[in-house]
Amino acid sequence: MTGTSGSGAASAAGAANGASGAKGAERTQLVTFRVGDDLFAADIFSVERVLRFTAPRPIPNVPAWLEGVIDYGGRVVPVIDLRARFELGAASTRDSARILVVAAGEDWIGAIVDGVDEVLTVTSDQLLPPPALFKGLAKLYVRALVRAKTEEEPVIVVLDVAQLLTARERIVLEQAVAGASSNG
Repeated sequence: MTGTSGSGAASAAGAANGASGAKGAERTQLVTFRVGDDLFAADIFSVERVLRFTAPRPIPNVPAWLEGVIDYGGRVVPVIDLRARFELGAASTRDSARILVVAAGEDWIGAIVDGVDEVLTVTSDQLLPPPALFKGLAKLYVRALVRAKTEEEPVIVVLDVAQLLTARERIVLEQAVAGASSNG
């Protein structure tokens, strides 16, 4: 699965990246993935590739959620552990884990997820704005919620992957990646 790097993700309110559905509602395609017991999604145009998990090369003196770096597509790509980023416990195993390579502006970031489920097409009327109780960084990186069709199905949290890191964290990442590139 390949997205278009640097193309800019469609807005959660429904910039069309698919044909119009019933009643003229615009459609958006989302890549759904699991982190812990929760279901998340990212706009398909922000996802560059889904890779099988291989341990990233560790980098010293970085936050615990920065797992390390990988070489992908001729680039050194920083890899963050979304479990650690979201302050969830560590996974007991990484057998089904994947690295989601996502576009964050002109850069790529790898995100370790517990599994990738499917590409889901949703209409704009299925997308809800994040609740007002979301504050701080969570408010920045949660783009929308996908309304569940039934009570048994989970609500899907749509992430704005370009916002997963603050400006300060991006500087730390750039310095760490530059150090890793020059040392190795």
